[in-house]
Amino acid sequence: MINKLWAFLFLSGSLYMMINGNYDELSKQILGSGKATLDLLIQIFPLISLWLGVMSIAKESGLLDKLARLIKPILILIFPDIPKNHESFGYISSNIVSNIFGLGNAATPFGIKAMESMQKLNKKKDTASRSMITFLIINTCGFTIVPTTIISLRLLYNSKNPEVIILPCIIVSFVSLLFGLFIDRIWSKKYE
Repeated sequence: MINKLWAFLFLSGSLYMMINGNYDELSKQILGSGKATLDLLIQIFPLISLWLGVMSIAKESGLLDKLARLIKPILILIFPDIPKNHESFGYISSNIVSNIFGLGNAATPFGIKAMESMQKLNKKKDTASRSMITFLIINTCGFTIVPTTIISLRLLYNSKNPEVIILPCIIVSFVSLLFGLFIDRIWSKKYE
């Protein structure tokens, strides 16, 4: 679906520019966007690598496991359908802790493993379970303490205070998470 949407936007924008006779601008945008993307990747890659390295150290040192154990009691309340000692909690908590520190790329493998693990518990294999939907909502809302990607982008574009967005990001992502979980509970009770 999203591929069709992007294709529609690209084609309709290109068609609009051609109708208005902006061939030079169209060529400039198509060729320039590739260069801008490559420049962005080259400049942001070291920052993301640094944070991924820090997270790898945290994982190897056991810090992620300790943080995961801290949030497990909360996860048991959020995911009542999952047995208390199931492997899913390890994957879910590792994913959430990685996302809290703004490392979506590092969180992705844990998220995939969590979904695979929850799918084993799912009785209707062709439909997402309540726990799977809740986990998706948590990932979509994305509670973050250190928004590393945003800070990296602000550094890249020479922001004077790139870290000034930390507190607003914490507040907004926390409120978003609470609202998402609230709607999830209402929706799940409506269809139980």
